[in-house]
Amino acid sequence: MSKKLENRVAVITGATSGMALATAKLFVEEGAYVFVTGRNQERLNKAVKEIGKNVTGVHGDAGSLADLDRLFEMVKKEKGHIDVIFASAGVAELNNPLGFITEKGFDDTFNVNVRGTLFTVQKALPLMKDGGSIILNSSIAGVKGFPGTTVYSASKAAVRSFARTWTAELKGKIRVNVISPGTIDTAIFDGAPQGMKEGFVSIIPMGRIGKPREIAAAALFLASDESSFDTGIELFVDGGTAQV
Repeated sequence: MSKKLENRVAVITGATSGMALATAKLFVEEGAYVFVTGRNQERLNKAVKEIGKNVTGVHGDAGSLADLDRLFEMVKKEKGHIDVIFASAGVAELNNPLGFITEKGFDDTFNVNVRGTLFTVQKALPLMKDGGSIILNSSIAGVKGFPGTTVYSASKAAVRSFARTWTAELKGKIRVNVISPGTIDTAIFDGAPQGMKEGFVSIIPMGRIGKPREIAAAALFLASDESSFDTGIELFVDGGTAQV
């Protein structure tokens, strides 16, 4: 049985934990060679070890253009091209309602989530093969009005906007799609009180928090030929939270 990403080269930013790490593991299972990035060298080393094979870890910050240049120079040297890029790196500064937003909080969030996503894709473009897939990481926060998320939500709405424009600009060559996760059981919940999880579950129609592997499965769909007629879409993986 052939694998869905056989002999393809994928780049996944911010892949040292959670959803992006689960995606890297699944991509390798499906035949891809992956380049993963992370800002913390120790966590990056651990992620590479967990992925196990067909992986190169590249230390770097998605918000640093110099780090991105180094990443893609390495990809060019080792593999020569990219079939799939998952611009997953992001930061979330939450619980900052209007009146308490800081200049630093705004700059840090937009530097990674918006500027970083834009230049990750732009710098990858010369290596992207026709027929390739660009996947952007947004959030249900981009379409919902959760209190305290002014800056984060706006950054994720900007990512969604990128996909629309780039779909028009790259039509017939490269597909561009967005994944918008809902509440997913990642490290953000480590040590969180049970009541917090229960509060999130109460607004999820499916009655549970999602798993990183479920985001990975959505990314695999968008990376593979199974989504060959899908471009410009926003795929919500949220248990219905943003839909009702």
